[in-house]
Amino acid sequence: MEFNHFLSAFYPDTSYGGQRLYADMVEQARAADRLGYAAVSVPEHHLINVLLTPAPLQMAVKVAAATEHVKISTAVAVLPLHDMRIFAGEVSMADILCDGRLILGVGRGAFAYEMDRMGVPLEISREKFEESLDVLTALLTEEEVSWQGKYYQFDPITIMPRPLTQPMPGMMVAVMNPDGIYSCAKRGLHVQTTPLQGTNEYMLKQVDAFVRGKEERGEAGKHQQLSLLRVGWPATSDKDRTEKLKRANDYYERFDNVFTGPGTVSHGAIEPLPATRTLDELAENTLVCTQQEMIDRLGMYAEAGIDEVALNFNIGAGQSETLEAMARFAEDIIPLFSKLDRGRAA
Repeated sequence: MEFNHFLSAFYPDTSYGGQRLYADMVEQARAADRLGYAAVSVPEHHLINVLLTPAPLQMAVKVAAATEHVKISTAVAVLPLHDMRIFAGEVSMADILCDGRLILGVGRGAFAYEMDRMGVPLEISREKFEESLDVLTALLTEEEVSWQGKYYQFDPITIMPRPLTQPMPGMMVAVMNPDGIYSCAKRGLHVQTTPLQGTNEYMLKQVDAFVRGKEERGEAGKHQQLSLLRVGWPATSDKDRTEKLKRANDYYERFDNVFTGPGTVSHGAIEPLPATRTLDELAENTLVCTQQEMIDRLGMYAEAGIDEVALNFNIGAGQSETLEAMARFAEDIIPLFSKLDRGRAA
């Protein structure tokens, strides 16, 4: 099992400034590269101060220029917000500029607030995503593609330049529902998922759905990968654990407002909603825990069949403390699970 550091660009204090925010993310990517993480992830979100990366492929190229080893995953590029004829060329160019290290994670979108304001409400986003995924796949794998569908109609075109990675950059589909995960795995797709604050039991249902779909494909499914995203923090003490759980709760108070709540946003800042969960419940359903707890939980993840765990440490701690946590996790925990050669320059 490998580890991915999630460059989540959490921005609770908007006076911090975008330049500092993205400089922090690039510095974290450099640290992940040096410390032996297998990958870093870049989200796509617009108009809000959580997961704020409006141009994930631009960030991927920036990260590639600052690193040498890590894969760079979009988690996720929101296909319904893009024209696939333009986006396919941008993906191909990013693949080249990332020297083949780009992993293209794609999804339908999750926050009604931004999807409504970008003109693709969630009510149609699934249908548009499915057609967009088919169009994108065709454009990246074939030449002289034409299309006649509901959302796309065009005469034959060839995306130029062609991708460096053939037949196309690695692609993963983001899906949370176990039935959807099973369907994607059975179709031969790699999957990115997360239970968010869901229970471990729900997370195991997600993993089981992927494993079942993959196994039903027999030998053809052996290459398929499952990546699981979790909020986490390798706490140094019970006191540190409690403090970081409070920060994670603050993060989710904003996240929940735009994910399942009313979407109350002012000048780009999401209003925190009072939490309905307790800190004990949050502790049970995240990876904010002490070292031995972390090892035990990750052991269960590895046994369940998860190929990669993406960890979101960006829950409001300062940059220096976050970098220290990344280093602590890399030194104490990654070697227990990872098969990668970690002999990188210090």
